Amino acid sequence: MMKAFLHGLILAFGLILPLGMQNVFILTQGAVQRRWRHALPAVLTASLCDTLLIFLAVLGVSLVWLGSAWLKTAVMGAGILFLLYMGWSTWKSAPAAGGSEAAERFPPRKQIAFAASVSLLNPHAIFDTIGVIGTGSLRYTGMEKAIFAAACIVVSWIWFVGLSLAGRMVGRFDGSGGGLRWMNRISALLIWGVGGYMLMKLFRDWLP
Repeated sequence: MMKAFLHGLILAFGLILPLGMQNVFILTQGAVQRRWRHALPAVLTASLCDTLLIFLAVLGVSLVWLGSAWLKTAVMGAGILFLLYMGWSTWKSAPAAGGSEAAERFPPRKQIAFAASVSLLNPHAIFDTIGVIGTGSLRYTGMEKAIFAAACIVVSWIWFVGLSLAGRMVGRFDGSGGGLRWMNRISALLIWGVGGYMLMKLFRDWLP
């Protein structure tokens, strides 16, 4: 059982660590909100969405995903359009001079909606959870599979809480807003890069 726990822990940490839309959004909200607790709607929503995706993956949705070419194509097509829009939105939201006060503080409902969209409509997150975590869980059964899933979920919750706290520290020390501005722009470029990669992969899968 310890092997399953460590496997889930290491796998989930490796998947969640790279800079992406979820991470940048949580980090930014932690930085711009007046108090840390005001960023909790984004943190809780992202954590719950990841928990849902992990449950679906471990319960076998990955088998349906891996065996359905049209489902992959539909999700990738919608994901490419989503990434193009999210990249543009992230680039445009780069704060102007004036520090974190110039960045947009999302109210709770907007935090929830945005965090849910970058979690559940993000093809990168879907590939990670359903494709990688779901496939990794196939080697386990019963209690070992439950422990594997629990380890992945624990990493997700701890990561998002820690990321929002790190954002809080960035917001306190980034008086000029330059850090947040570059963070948003780097995120936008990464989003467009992922979208371009997915478009190329889609063409390779369907062109003779």
